[in-house]
Amino acid sequence: MSQVKHLISWQDWSDGEIQELLEFAVYVKKNRVYFSGHMAGRSLAMLFQKTSTRTRVSFEAGMTELGGHAIFLDWMASNFLLSDIDFEGKYLSSNVAVIMARLKKHEDLLVLKSGSTVPVINGCCNLFHPCQSLADILTIVMDSPNDWQKKNLCYIGVHNNVANSLIEITAALGIHLTLVTPIASDESIVKASIDRAKKKATISWETDVKKAVSNADYVYTDTWVDMEFFNDPKFQKEKEERIQLMMPYQVNAELLKNTKAKVMHDMPIHAGYEITRDMVQSERSIIFTQAENRLDAQKAIIIKLLENHS
Repeated sequence: MSQVKHLISWQDWSDGEIQELLEFAVYVKKNRVYFSGHMAGRSLAMLFQKTSTRTRVSFEAGMTELGGHAIFLDWMASNFLLSDIDFEGKYLSSNVAVIMARLKKHEDLLVLKSGSTVPVINGCCNLFHPCQSLADILTIVMDSPNDWQKKNLCYIGVHNNVANSLIEITAALGIHLTLVTPIASDESIVKASIDRAKKKATISWETDVKKAVSNADYVYTDTWVDMEFFNDPKFQKEKEERIQLMMPYQVNAELLKNTKAKVMHDMPIHAGYEITRDMVQSERSIIFTQAENRLDAQKAIIIKLLENHS
């Protein structure tokens, strides 16, 4: 049996492998019916330490549509809470074909991977969100099938896990990414990801948000406050400080009035903060298509990782 392939971040994937996965995701989206029984008799374990709508639904629906079964595991209601993560991971992988884990700490994900004998998929951690970024690029490809590699993507917001995965996947595929990130803490930045993008000359930074969007084909934003902290009273002071600092970077009609850029957001949306409600619902918004594309992206990832693993 060949070495187990995981998707923790795009760092362990070559440019060619990422390109092949993207092309496969397009094929899966266009030919859903071909894969209806592909995962018959196989199970996916979904381990959640963080809340979720899209990751939970898209993986579970995806596995069901592929003819397999998905098992939902709440971290707080499992023995992952009590035992060593690699031991629980080793047990879990003896029962399922693939594990998707949505954990708070990247380090815990690596420990889970070390114990697993089956592919582990990062369903979001503090540093990376690779599944989201594949769906993001799939959305751009479907929207601009003939010249997607020439499109300019502009990310406006806090430098976070979504930004890191966008940096990696755009570097691999040769798409230019402009970052407008007034908040970029050292612990959120992954130097290896930025080095890869610099080497490919796919990344640039801009402080003037109007200048940044002026030549963008797609404008992408994300929450300014991590979802688990948004309604946490202990985080209230930092939340207010962030909102005050980030408000000039809100994606709204005024910012985009002189551009035809389409609008993206990975959801969940905090309308009135990083983006206005009218922009979410505007004709230029492709946010809900982007969210829908998580389903086909997850299917493609599951199938690819299990291709050489039995």
